[in-house]
Amino acid sequence: MNTKVTAIIVALALASAPAAAQTRPVKGHKASSQAATHAAGKAASEKPGGKVSAAIAKAYAALPAAERLAIQANLAWIGAYEGLPSGDIDDRTIGAVKLFQKGHAAKETGILDDEQRAQLAGAAAGRQQAVGWRVIDDRTGARFGLPEKLVSPAGASLTGSRFSSGRGQIVIETFRLSEASLPALFEEEKKTPKTRHAEASALKPDWFVIAGTQGLKNVVVRADLSGSKIRGITILYDQANKGVMMPAAIAIADSFQGFPDPNAGPPPGQRAAVAYGTAIVADHGGALIAPREIASDCESITVPGLGHAVRIAEDGANDLALLRLYGAQNLVPAPLAGDAAQGDTLTLIGIAAPPAQHGGNAVTHLAARRDGEGVEPTPAPGFSGAAAIDAQGRFAGVVELKSQVVAGAAASGRQAVLIPAAAVRAFLTAHGVASTATSGTMDQSVVRVICVRK
Repeated sequence: MNTKVTAIIVALALASAPAAAQTRPVKGHKASSQAATHAAGKAASEKPGGKVSAAIAKAYAALPAAERLAIQANLAWIGAYEGLPSGDIDDRTIGAVKLFQKGHAAKETGILDDEQRAQLAGAAAGRQQAVGWRVIDDRTGARFGLPEKLVSPAGASLTGSRFSSGRGQIVIETFRLSEASLPALFEEEKKTPKTRHAEASALKPDWFVIAGTQGLKNVVVRADLSGSKIRGITILYDQANKGVMMPAAIAIADSFQGFPDPNAGPPPGQRAAVAYGTAIVADHGGALIAPREIASDCESITVPGLGHAVRIAEDGANDLALLRLYGAQNLVPAPLAGDAAQGDTLTLIGIAAPPAQHGGNAVTHLAARRDGEGVEPTPAPGFSGAAAIDAQGRFAGVVELKSQVVAGAAASGRQAVLIPAAAVRAFLTAHGVASTATSGTMDQSVVRVICVRK
């Protein structure tokens, strides 16, 4: 791995710096944070970025940080930018923007308008799709992007997961450790196994990154620390595959979150391999109502404790899906009929995803307020499909969680919208589901649904 390549990888990881993780004790080594940071800084500053004009700086300062970061990341995906995806707009970023504008026969202003940001995001998406890029939640608890057209699951590693290409040209392994020293692990990973040679590395209080070679392969190691735990990833690929794998390796290391926010959903355009949601029981026969996204592209849909469900209909206009749960007994239909809900004061009743309730499956309530078509505050993941009732307990609609997208395909969070009760009732009626219950406890009529995708 040449100096330029390692500089890019380390620079990307330096800028991403998500909250980190913790570890096992490693014997016999002491790490020097100052020396490691100096080495990485030297590599990353091969072409240091300088100041930009006040007008350009002001234009980018007006954009959200997530959007500035998305611009830099997308420029990197298309091979135009080789600097830090820090969101700080320097002359290297502006040079990459002008290169992109030149390629699209646009005036080289160094500032991307809305249309150009969309074009850039589209160009980056094409590179991602070419390698089957998808953000996954790993068995270690980490979250990262994976090029699924290049590697497939290859079983478990000693402490995590293993992904590999058909002949082993590409190998990706995750790991998790407990009660360990991050500096000691950093020093050990730089030279273990004996064929590994670290060409660039950086150690911070809660994470590190190493890039170099291992025999005839290039290697990148990223690890995050949180409390007393460490989660990390090792990426190995043949040097002959550098053209395809170098940008992918950069992206994997940059996307790695050892300890992701349990209340944050997957990035826009990415679907979790295992997704949790809430469905509402519509009748005694096993009809369930849920947002369409919950039941989209699922290899299987499971209702814990009750069995498997299938999607039998959907309403694209209102983002609703009708599921059928076969063989379930003693279902309690939700009180979906009756008078229309009144006012903007709501209670949301749903089942938050396991990470949001420490592995639990309890039905919980959240006080909320209707704001036009939206609902505030945004509930935790798993609440997509939750029932909303008014202050008198009347059914107001179904909550749907959506990712918020800004130009450049950066996520600025998640928002909740309310699919109104009238749309839900009309959908059920159109498909022969008679929802006649007008009273009862909604808590008994919401269930967790788990969608497993390929």
